[in-house]
Amino acid sequence: MKIGQLIQQTSGYKAFIPNKFPPQSDISLNSKTQQLHEKAALMLGKLDGITQLLPDLDFFIFMYITKEAAKSNEIEGTKATMIDVIKSEAEIENTMPDDIERILHYIKAMNYGFKRLETLPLSLRFIKEVHKTLLEGTADAPGKTPGEFRTSQNWIGGGSPYTAKFVPPPVNELNRCLADLETFLHSKDNYSPLIKAAFAHAQFETIHPFLDGNGRTGRLLTTFYLCNLGMLERPVLYLSEYFLNNHQAYYDALNSYHTEETDVSNWLDFFLDGVAIIAEEAIDVSKKINLLRQENIVKMQSLGRRSVTGTMVLENLYKLPIITVKNIEDWTSLSTPQANELVQKLIEVGILQQRNQNIKYNREFWYKDYIKLFTHGN
Repeated sequence: MKIGQLIQQTSGYKAFIPNKFPPQSDISLNSKTQQLHEKAALMLGKLDGITQLLPDLDFFIFMYITKEAAKSNEIEGTKATMIDVIKSEAEIENTMPDDIERILHYIKAMNYGFKRLETLPLSLRFIKEVHKTLLEGTADAPGKTPGEFRTSQNWIGGGSPYTAKFVPPPVNELNRCLADLETFLHSKDNYSPLIKAAFAHAQFETIHPFLDGNGRTGRLLTTFYLCNLGMLERPVLYLSEYFLNNHQAYYDALNSYHTEETDVSNWLDFFLDGVAIIAEEAIDVSKKINLLRQENIVKMQSLGRRSVTGTMVLENLYKLPIITVKNIEDWTSLSTPQANELVQKLIEVGILQQRNQNIKYNREFWYKDYIKLFTHGN
């Protein structure tokens, strides 16, 4: 199938002009793609089911959104990490990387988008609002018109459109391409939700409608779309870690999608495999969270008179797993000496660890066993 074609522009370079989207003829999936689709759908259904059994699903989602934000921005070269974001949430007074704002704005855009979907359909207006929330107020914003589609040519790779690796459609084709995409998001057709989500992401990246933030916005759109289609009751699937771990394959698959000799199976296979892999990992994390919680509730019983306040701290650690003594004071209304005593008890039973043993003041403590489930020990 042909997604589009390279057309010579009056300025001298060639830009990729998408054809009418979606293609007029249905796409026939080969046997490999069909198998990957079946596995992805199965794992996504299992994930949706098991996460509903988590005692603190909102905390689980908070950690996954934080991880997704960090990984999505890491693809774009951001150095700040998930740990930096958690410390920022805990209001720990340490020097933060300058680019942490990118991750915080990604989280803000994610939360804004899910709330906005309650009153606004998934649409071009919705996409522009999410993009504005993502970029506005960051170092990326100046000159990049947050929340507005571009009015000039952009490109990917190279110093100009003449040496670029890929040149998206010019401005005079932008409205048509975006209108096709919006229609596709709501069309009644024979494509399954996962295939539609895969096409929506690839087509959005092909159009590249903003001057900056297209990759991040496109990855946000994927999660919004899966939830909007009813594939997920809650937002518990995020693909940025998979894209990051396989970043060259990610770019190669997208590049094979928007060429004149389009091979959509490469992109579909890559996307569907990622859904299955990430869903399976999230299922494993869900099971481990339940086991960890059960083990630590038992540990709370050994705290004697501090078991009630200890349990109170434990519940809050699922939302904020890096803390200071001040956080415990706020959660429990204990005095500073009492909070310090509780911290020591939580260290003794193996729930908290001090992050830097050489520091005596402004100490940080982390729920390391929980954090490791999301960071693979890093």
